[in-house]
Amino acid sequence: MSEERSTRDIRLEKLQRMRELGHDPFSIERFERTASAQELLDRYDELQGQEVSFAGRLVSYRLMGKAGFAHISDGDAKIQAYFKKDDLGEIGWELYNLLDIGDHIAVKGELFTTKTGEKSIHTRELIPLSKSLQVLPLGKEKEGQHWYGLSDIEQRYRHRHLDLICNPDARALLLQRARMVTAVRRFLDSRGYLEVETPLLQVTAGGAASRPFITHYNAYEMDVKLRISLELYLKRLICGDIPKVYEIGRVFRNEGVSNRHSPEFSLLEFYEAYSNLEDIMLLVEEMFKYVALEVFGSTEVHVRSENEEEADVVLDFGKPWKRVSLLEEIEKLAGVKPSELQNLDSARAAMQRVGLPTEKENNIGGIIEKLLERFVEPTLIEPTFVIGYPIETSPLAKKDPNQPGFTRRFEGYVRGREICNAFSEINDPIDQMERFEQQQRELHKGDDEAHPMDSEFIYALEGGMPPTGGCGIGIERMAMALTGSDQVREVILFPIMKPVE
Repeated sequence: MSEERSTRDIRLEKLQRMRELGHDPFSIERFERTASAQELLDRYDELQGQEVSFAGRLVSYRLMGKAGFAHISDGDAKIQAYFKKDDLGEIGWELYNLLDIGDHIAVKGELFTTKTGEKSIHTRELIPLSKSLQVLPLGKEKEGQHWYGLSDIEQRYRHRHLDLICNPDARALLLQRARMVTAVRRFLDSRGYLEVETPLLQVTAGGAASRPFITHYNAYEMDVKLRISLELYLKRLICGDIPKVYEIGRVFRNEGVSNRHSPEFSLLEFYEAYSNLEDIMLLVEEMFKYVALEVFGSTEVHVRSENEEEADVVLDFGKPWKRVSLLEEIEKLAGVKPSELQNLDSARAAMQRVGLPTEKENNIGGIIEKLLERFVEPTLIEPTFVIGYPIETSPLAKKDPNQPGFTRRFEGYVRGREICNAFSEINDPIDQMERFEQQQRELHKGDDEAHPMDSEFIYALEGGMPPTGGCGIGIERMAMALTGSDQVREVILFPIMKPVE
């Protein structure tokens, strides 16, 4: 019999004994607490000597003859409880001896200070609330330093509940990410935006360049796609004269997994009638500043350098973002002049000259995007808007009247990572149809991420859409930017994991 199995057997025997004593922990439905652990500690002077009730998970346990101590955590903080046989009686004391780290318990008693100066609860009544049948990988704490008991990345992501219990830093990060979503909603609601919901299953999955996941709709006997974007349905609402709309929802892109990419992620998209690209830039700046202040109380984010010889980076979301031209940055950093990007042959030659493969590039826009990725993105550390993207890779953005072949589009970058994508939106149905037709030609050439034809969206545009600015922000990317995280799975509660064979 394995050690794990025998430990479980011992805990099952303890559970059975609790039941024999008339204290089945799983029979309790509710328990009213006086306050949280942190509130009890903060209000100690007010509550000292008074009876309080508290419940949480047992995270430490010390038996000392006819007395004992335990720390009880509610997830956010913990408080010590003191147990004495004379106070609890025979049954209560046996219950204390049947406890294991990981159990949930409730205690009633008075607040007092131990001889070592620790604020504690002098327990008069002990109530088991659940029995942990597993040994939790809780770390150790001494003199303010914490040694994590759960450090294996695979186990942390696969069993996120253990990560939340055992790793305070990981817990804080995930809760911050959740609070960011609340702050984003509060920000947009306060500016008159309406939150809506659009279909997750779609016949035509548009609004982005990506392969979709496909599933089957039994009722209609047809295949449908999981959405890859929120854009086209939200813009139909703009066509319906709802002037400010947004949605925060899950989208699915059937592509690779990396430190920066997750095929399933949360996306914020918002659209505002009678606004343009510059209006959206200001809104993005204000949103990041607001969220940083709401969640962290500061607009500054400190990013620790992985290289000991390099200084840490401080990002300030309280000041205007840098604004740079895409072509100017390519010329400065790659040495490729805008004149070399006027036709496909010279663009390929320039690409080859700077050491990039050209065999898969069939249009100038794709070459420009590759130059951006290789030479420009790594330099975009502080919050920056890159402006002016090629028409071939921007099928939903207005043409730039001052720059033929380019569009009114920007992408926002932080620490070399794209975190938002925004346009002055096309509202000319003829132009949009021509773009979709061009994308169909790219599809026939072998580009399986070309934008599909969406005749329903064209029909909505033909009814009339006002000038509109729109933006998409990956919530995980926002969380990574504001927390300094390097791994996208650190800010996803339950990242999908390959099954263990």
